Amino acid sequence: MTQTTAGPDRTFPGGCDRPLTEAYDTALLDLDGVVYAGPDAIGFAVESLAAAREAGMRLAYVTNNASRPPAVVAAHLTELGVPAEPADVINSAQAAARLVSERVPAGSKVLVVGGAGLEEALVERGLVPVRSLEDGPAAVVQGYDPTVGWKDLAEASYAVGRGLPWVASNTDMSIPTARGIAPGNGTLVAAVRAATGVEPEVAGKPLPPMHRETVIRTGARRPLVVGDRLDTDIEGAHNGGVDSLLVFTGVTTPVMLLAAPAQHRPTYLAADLRGLLTGQPEVAAVGGGAYRCGGWTASVVDGALHLEGAGDRYDGLRALCGAAWTAMDAGAGAPDGHKALAELAL
Repeated sequence: MTQTTAGPDRTFPGGCDRPLTEAYDTALLDLDGVVYAGPDAIGFAVESLAAAREAGMRLAYVTNNASRPPAVVAAHLTELGVPAEPADVINSAQAAARLVSERVPAGSKVLVVGGAGLEEALVERGLVPVRSLEDGPAAVVQGYDPTVGWKDLAEASYAVGRGLPWVASNTDMSIPTARGIAPGNGTLVAAVRAATGVEPEVAGKPLPPMHRETVIRTGARRPLVVGDRLDTDIEGAHNGGVDSLLVFTGVTTPVMLLAAPAQHRPTYLAADLRGLLTGQPEVAAVGGGAYRCGGWTASVVDGALHLEGAGDRYDGLRALCGAAWTAMDAGAGAPDGHKALAELAL
């Protein structure tokens, strides 16, 4: 088997000569922008995940969204046609609750700014969720929930201002919804940070607490992180030393990928979750900073990406990544890829 693994010095996407469902035992799947957007399934997600499960791959759903308990998320997935149990869902609320439990005595009260997912995760760790500073909390935990308002943020600010430990489930600045990209938990955390001048401890992707929580709960031996965000999913895989698959069904665009620094470069890339069911073509250096994948060859000419050939457009994107990343690592700025991407209709 030919398989290129993750590493801090990646200058081109990896290749794998058999389906990813065979090369990895567990897919650690992000949810928002990968499996669903709001109430609706992403295109090809349901059938691709069914086929992956049939092929013997374990599916675990790893999300920075801390608003809903795992049972609710599992029920939503099942309604969409993706059978899931609560134990299949690992969220940043669980990672945040573990962090809090390591910093305060068992049975402590914790001020919650967020949804039911955070409350359930705290109870699981033997802590008592409360909603007011007047209840005498020992710490503050904050996560995304669409109902969070000024009063919640003010309560958190009062508590953080008094020196209570503050843990944020994640700092994602945006979240995909059925209507488009909306503000994420990072914008809510920024409000408390601005009011207090304090930085929270962050549990979610891409930081180690989330990776630790995922490993503890899944027991994966050969995990593959699957996500749509470079700064959470892919960087989280990089930090954990595991391979990753980027899909273009959520936040990341091809332009963003071409400009990615080393820690944001995925091992593999695909249009959507059908990429789990196939291998990944080899990307080869052909000299002079040029790279070939399938029928495409990419290079940098006068600060812009240049593309020659024909074939699958994602093979062209893989070749472009090799040329762009090599140029960046050599000290040049990110080359302009707009014309080359237009040739690929990406």
